[in-house]
Amino acid sequence: MNAPYPVFKEPVIRIEHLSKTYTRGGQPIPVLMDINLEVGRAEFVSLMGPSGSGKSTLLNLIAGIDQPSTGTIKINGVDIATLDEGALADWRAANVGFIFQFYNLMPVLTAYENVELPLLLTNLTRKERKAHVEATLEMVRLADRMDHYPNELSGGQQQRVAIARALVTDPTLIVADEPTGDLDRATGEEVLALMDELHHDLGKTIVMVTHDPKAAARASRMIHLEKGVLVASGEAGH
Repeated sequence: MNAPYPVFKEPVIRIEHLSKTYTRGGQPIPVLMDINLEVGRAEFVSLMGPSGSGKSTLLNLIAGIDQPSTGTIKINGVDIATLDEGALADWRAANVGFIFQFYNLMPVLTAYENVELPLLLTNLTRKERKAHVEATLEMVRLADRMDHYPNELSGGQQQRVAIARALVTDPTLIVADEPTGDLDRATGEEVLALMDELHHDLGKTIVMVTHDPKAAARASRMIHLEKGVLVASGEAGH
């Protein structure tokens, strides 16, 4: 790489006065209140807090899955809160890689085909897609498993396929929702080590929701939410 990582100076994410309120039974339910947050380029941030604290809602807002009630969310200068549904879907496809707790792999597709899925929305040729998929599976050390189906892979291998799928479009941002929550400790450590590589070696910006303090400590910064309010933000130790 031409530049060393991590490089935190330039914000990829800038959130200002963000609030989110849902309505249930005609009653407003505030979930996030006046959140202000910046995440720098190539930063690895963990979001922590008890159930109901709003961390998954915040992750979904950052990823463009949901939209705020008030406030702004700028990703590389684009205020995604102002995009309509179609533009937001296009923006997500081009800018966000998703890693989920339960992998969300298609069981009828091979590892190769699962990783290729996001590229089917691009203008790449079949040959170009093949080059991208093979390089990404090599990166997560699964080149020898590309023809295997999810049920032929271990949990850790399935999660690495999911990480490859998140990476294959070279997204601006990777969002991870409890990526080690369904894995044993040793396998979870392998996945976290891989995410470390994405952050340190490839300069990827990662926002991860986790309940696990040990997983959170792998990030460069931990952000704590309590009842929809950002209560603390500080460096995490490796």
